Amino acid sequence: MATETATDPVPINPLDPEPPPAALVRRHRGWFFALGAAQLIAGTVALVMTAAATLLTVVVIGSLALAGAAVEAASTMWSRAWQEGLAHMLVALLYGAFGMVVLANPGLAASTLTLVLAVLLLVNGAVRFGLAVTGQFRGWGMAAVGGALSALLGGLIWADWPENSLWVIGLFVGLDLVVMGAYWIAAALTDRAPTAAAV
Repeated sequence: MATETATDPVPINPLDPEPPPAALVRRHRGWFFALGAAQLIAGTVALVMTAAATLLTVVVIGSLALAGAAVEAASTMWSRAWQEGLAHMLVALLYGAFGMVVLANPGLAASTLTLVLAVLLLVNGAVRFGLAVTGQFRGWGMAAVGGALSALLGGLIWADWPENSLWVIGLFVGLDLVVMGAYWIAAALTDRAPTAAAV
């Protein structure tokens, strides 16, 4: 009986929950292209209608919070101890309160989330810049530039707040969708199956 050598190609298991990305893209090229096209279209629409995209994003966040509250409340029935059930119920109440507040006033929620985003960008950028400059690890220059740009962006958003509350979130969502859509389209078009060499 012939034995499999180390140089033999390893067949891809179709039941493998984590197949190699390249093989996964080759087998589902059409789906990845459709996903990228949908994200690219949605991102373009979001960039054109940033105010509507901002409010829609806020509504989605509030709805997800309410859904999470329902899941946490249902989890109390499968809790093994009353402490665990109490923790699930407290989390459900927090999620529910957050979701209802967001959905009750999406404009105020968008303004608050924009301010939180500005603070996070500013603090994260300053920390990244400081660590890069003091540590001077490999690639610290690019890390410092990235941190400085992040802090600058956060400062600009904060300086124009709250007037920019109706378009900042929509702009970020639109850019993210466009970038991810272009990525999936490029992956579907460029990752082609290897062809047999001519003899």
